[in-house]
Amino acid sequence: MKFVVKKAYCSGGRIGALELGSCPKPIETPALLLSTRKGLPHFIAPDLLTSLPFPDSHLLQISPLHFLEGLASTTISKIGGLHQMLSLHQYGIAAVARDSIQCLPESKGATKLGPSFETPCGRLSINSKDYVEMISCMRPNIWATLADEVPAWVSEKRNKTSVDRTVRWLDDCLALNPAAGSVFGAVVGGPNFDERMRCAMEVAKRNVSGYWIGGFGLGERIEERPALLSAIIDVLPDEKPRMISGLGLPEEILEGIDAGIDLFDSTYVYCLTLGGFALTFSLDNGGNQYDFQRCQVERDLTKINLRAKVYSKDMSPILGNCTCYTCRNHTKAYINHLFNVHEMLAQTLLEIHNTHHYLMFFRVIREAIKDGRFKKFRMTFIESRRVHQETKADCA
Repeated sequence: MKFVVKKAYCSGGRIGALELGSCPKPIETPALLLSTRKGLPHFIAPDLLTSLPFPDSHLLQISPLHFLEGLASTTISKIGGLHQMLSLHQYGIAAVARDSIQCLPESKGATKLGPSFETPCGRLSINSKDYVEMISCMRPNIWATLADEVPAWVSEKRNKTSVDRTVRWLDDCLALNPAAGSVFGAVVGGPNFDERMRCAMEVAKRNVSGYWIGGFGLGERIEERPALLSAIIDVLPDEKPRMISGLGLPEEILEGIDAGIDLFDSTYVYCLTLGGFALTFSLDNGGNQYDFQRCQVERDLTKINLRAKVYSKDMSPILGNCTCYTCRNHTKAYINHLFNVHEMLAQTLLEIHNTHHYLMFFRVIREAIKDGRFKKFRMTFIESRRVHQETKADCA
């Protein structure tokens, strides 16, 4: 892995390029990692992956623990690793132990030996040795070390213990000298400003290629996040990439980018797709979201629910100006029909659109950063969405 910060802007955010041996082209950051189940997006078939924007869509996030149910790690190693097994030779794979969609941290289940995870084989405690062995067999491009993530409501003592354990597990993983990928040191600390900074300082001392920031989206107050992110980012070296889990909403993505985060997971896309929602918010490069008269809003313009009966005869695409495979080939009425007959193709087509739309959102953000107008873009984006929600409430 090679990461270069092209430019950091005083107006917020930074532009970088991530080069991975398996990817034919560098991937510009800030970027989105596609959430997967056993190496592939939840609903998108391998032959449709190529319909997504290139090279933006060539970063996949996996959980090594998903593979405990199938082939043994040694068998995956003999095949040639995950890239060979999945025939994803031109994709970058980032491994994070916890699947943030399927598994919440179990703070009571963790011990000094390792954290506890919900796996296909039940809840298991994973130690550093077993984890590094899995990583060495699967050979991802990037992998995050084990972390003792805790929710915001645990005691200060338990939160301090989580930092101590996370740093110790980092040292254990590095000492085992894994023969695969670039190591991202885990940073935790819950909602405690001092513990977050302490963990970041300790991890920054280690010989790692980047940083994975965990423990967000676990009950911390929204107003706490800017200070927590600043406490972490101010300590970490600028020349190394930063990846985060737990920030998924567009407003949260913008907040993370403003703080200096480079890589984000896409659990938000999965949750929308599972609920039958399609992203429809504007990709205006000025951040403006809507052009509507007060009290004339008939629907949520940020997303639409394609399960709703109103779309049963709608022969238009999800978005008229969208170039994704779904919008070029199918209508709202067809997707609504697929949902009504419980056909999985509904989720497939919807995930393609939502993933494409969110990748385009990141492109628009990168252009705003390059033009030095990210702060204005973020402010306009958030304000227009807030006004829209207030108008909806007034019209209800």
